[in-house]
Amino acid sequence: MALVAGSYERFIWGFSLKTLTSPAAATDSSSGTLTLAPLFSYPAHTGPVRCVAAAPRAGLAASGGADDSVRLYDLPTAADLGPLLDPSAAVSALAFYSRGPVPRNLLAACDDGALHLYDADGFALLATLRAFPRHEAAEGLAVHPSGRVALAVGRAGALAMVNLVRGRRSFTCRLERPASVVSYAEDKDGGDRFVMAAEEKVTVHDSEDARIIHEMDCSKRVLAMAPAKNGVLYTGGEDRGITAWDLSSGKVSSCIEGAHATRVKGVIVFDTRKDGSELC
Repeated sequence: MALVAGSYERFIWGFSLKTLTSPAAATDSSSGTLTLAPLFSYPAHTGPVRCVAAAPRAGLAASGGADDSVRLYDLPTAADLGPLLDPSAAVSALAFYSRGPVPRNLLAACDDGALHLYDADGFALLATLRAFPRHEAAEGLAVHPSGRVALAVGRAGALAMVNLVRGRRSFTCRLERPASVVSYAEDKDGGDRFVMAAEEKVTVHDSEDARIIHEMDCSKRVLAMAPAKNGVLYTGGEDRGITAWDLSSGKVSSCIEGAHATRVKGVIVFDTRKDGSELC
């Protein structure tokens, strides 16, 4: 399992998640200490790294920076594959997607309101479109598991759906409050949902008609979230903790208070452990 992180100091780091087992616990796959082993480190951009994305099945990772560029990385060889030079402004969000089993396409959102669709395997720009009117910058992206559509939330309070098959915007609307994070998820019954975070409030919506199913109030502003199996959503933000929400009931399942000394800027869920459990 690999983890990729970027920083304000223009560096990007890759880590491998490993389990250090003692001889006495060698037969117990759930025992042992988890550690992050360095894979690579690159001064990837000339400005802050604003977003990262990874496609472990494809062995790829990407970073977007304030220097108007996207760079690709090969995870198995820990190699910097080079930049995609087509972005016309600072890159605010990235997401890998594919309609097949291996995600080889990349969606990049820029501060000038453009969405760029790439073939990450061939470094080719497939299409460029506008998610929002008036060149509104996208604050967050989420690609549906089918790879056919994506959601984008704008910095000025817009929500847009993009058809990735036809390469055009399907619809756009205004939100009551600008959302900073958006993600697709499933509840424990398999219901298709998407979730948005706006300041300290997280809303759960039905993917068919966008109606609000639950409104979940956090103590402080939410900066990151990640869906997991069994209808669980993990959130983190200004409260410095990690909260697990049940998407079926809209209630808190568990909470780790004071997970970090400062605000939580990113949350990732690993779901490939041998014992079937998840790691956040």
